[in-house]
Amino acid sequence: MINQIFRRFIAKWISLIKFRNIPFNNQHKLFFSSPLPTVGAFVTGLCLSLLFAACSSTPTVNAPNPSATSVSNSASNNKATVVRFGYQKSTILLRAKGVLEKRLTPEGITVKWTEFQAGPQLLEAMNVGSIDIGPVGESPPIFAQAAGASLTYVVGTAATPASSAILVPQNSQIQKLTDLKGKKVAFQKGSSAHLLLVQALEKAGLKYTDIEPKYLAPADARAAFVKGSVDAWVIWDPFYAAAQEATKARVLIDGTGINKQGGYYLMTRKFVTENPQTVKAILEEIKNLEEWSKQNREEVAKTLAPVLGIDLETMKKATNRRTFGLVPIDDNLINLQQGVADTYYKLKLIPKKVNVKDAVLTKEEYAAFSPKT
Repeated sequence: MINQIFRRFIAKWISLIKFRNIPFNNQHKLFFSSPLPTVGAFVTGLCLSLLFAACSSTPTVNAPNPSATSVSNSASNNKATVVRFGYQKSTILLRAKGVLEKRLTPEGITVKWTEFQAGPQLLEAMNVGSIDIGPVGESPPIFAQAAGASLTYVVGTAATPASSAILVPQNSQIQKLTDLKGKKVAFQKGSSAHLLLVQALEKAGLKYTDIEPKYLAPADARAAFVKGSVDAWVIWDPFYAAAQEATKARVLIDGTGINKQGGYYLMTRKFVTENPQTVKAILEEIKNLEEWSKQNREEVAKTLAPVLGIDLETMKKATNRRTFGLVPIDDNLINLQQGVADTYYKLKLIPKKVNVKDAVLTKEEYAAFSPKT
């Protein structure tokens, strides 16, 4: 075998000697810039190294491949070591209390937080793989599904109708819902505020086309509201409470008697299916915090006021009209959510029909991680 290898490389060396008589273009000269003796030395060295390798008592082909072992180990253990959590100001308590870190850090899992102005932006980030989980209202998942996003409903949150409202300036001539006809109304498109407006207009006998929608994120909507560029603003807490305090905005109507459902915690399907035990731990901590908040509303307000930069009395107002608690994903909730999807499609606010069940897991999958509610 050694003789065969040697003869093969000697033949190669002879061919290289002959090759020098062939004319080269400029590109060849750049590549073969070394003198031929140097090339010969390289080839000779290569021959010797291969001959020594061939004489080795242990063939290199049987040596373990470190990188292959690493890939194999990684593939066999898909458990996440980082949970990327998206949140909004309305759900910042979870981060402020640090309960997830206390639960997950001992298990070797890090929590990374990213704040979003509203649900649509949060789900956009989830769809492109920037975050794993986040809470939103009932509307963002519908718009996300209609846009082709792959999301999964994990658990519902209790309806909190008094926490959202349609606001008008203190001295506005708008006194009732029907006065909104022909007016400019600001709100975040695809948010819970969007649905409240749709439902309120229907209740007043108005069509969606009777108003002039101004699709603005909360911060931009507030600026437009203060400047008088819009006639009304549909918004949720704590922005709602802050606007009441700072601008003396008047409540035209809130969600009481209109809103029938709350929001949801959503995750990517990949994260849910690969990390059911982590999901279970996360939901247990969220449930415990929701239960604690019911009984400690003043403490909740004291915790959030400095974090959000809102005075304590305003924060108390927002906290006292909030409903805490989780709701399991069941047929009733799915039917309510399907009704939201059908409403948006009927109004041509989404481009296609949405089947909510496409983003729902099986009962067995929910049972594997859902806390008792």
